[in-house]
Amino acid sequence: MSEAETPIPRPGAVYFVGRAVLRPLFTALYGARTSGREHVPPTGAVLLVANHLSGWDTVLIPTAASRPVQFLTKSSLFTRPGPLGRVLRWFFTSIGGVPVLRTAGQAAQAALDSGARILRAGSVFAVFPEGSRSRDGRLYQGRSGAGWMALETGATVVPVGVVGTADMALFGPLRGRPRPEVRFGAPLDLSDLEGMPRGAARRIATERIMAAIAALTSQERADEVNGSSRDAGA
Repeated sequence: MSEAETPIPRPGAVYFVGRAVLRPLFTALYGARTSGREHVPPTGAVLLVANHLSGWDTVLIPTAASRPVQFLTKSSLFTRPGPLGRVLRWFFTSIGGVPVLRTAGQAAQAALDSGARILRAGSVFAVFPEGSRSRDGRLYQGRSGAGWMALETGATVVPVGVVGTADMALFGPLRGRPRPEVRFGAPLDLSDLEGMPRGAARRIATERIMAAIAALTSQERADEVNGSSRDAGA
């Protein structure tokens, strides 16, 4: 069975139970806040485009969102042998993780194609246009993958600003650290880009996405691509 024919995993009970537990836990431990949740449409394909400050972002965004959110997951987490491998495969399948083979030269397109499949199925998919987390807190230039997925699928694009996650500690906040917050912004209107040359449309869509994220986070914008990124497309 080809990748295009493989059923897309859907978030199951583990996802919903985990979200129900983590929402109040993050509020109690970290004072986590969410704003703009109403901007996420209740139905239809939604592409969440967010800045990326730490590994906590992939937990806080699905926890804060009003709908199940799917991310791409390294395929190696689905194929490990032995009892641990079976547990990992069950867990990531249960939360709707989508395995992607990250081989040289194919990782970016595989990520784009898998993300587009999720969106065409009418689900919510989250991506970090910077490609990798910002190590200095600045907002780096966006890769064109998010713009490509938005224009190819017609998904509603909702910018997401994440603040305070770079300072989160495992066992609770330290005095003086900012409270983590997930801010959902108003959906972006990209309808005027229809009919434009595809390359130009992707560039304009990407810049609008990054400008919207910057407005939500007030981050300083870096006039360069994130050098630590290993994902050229998503």
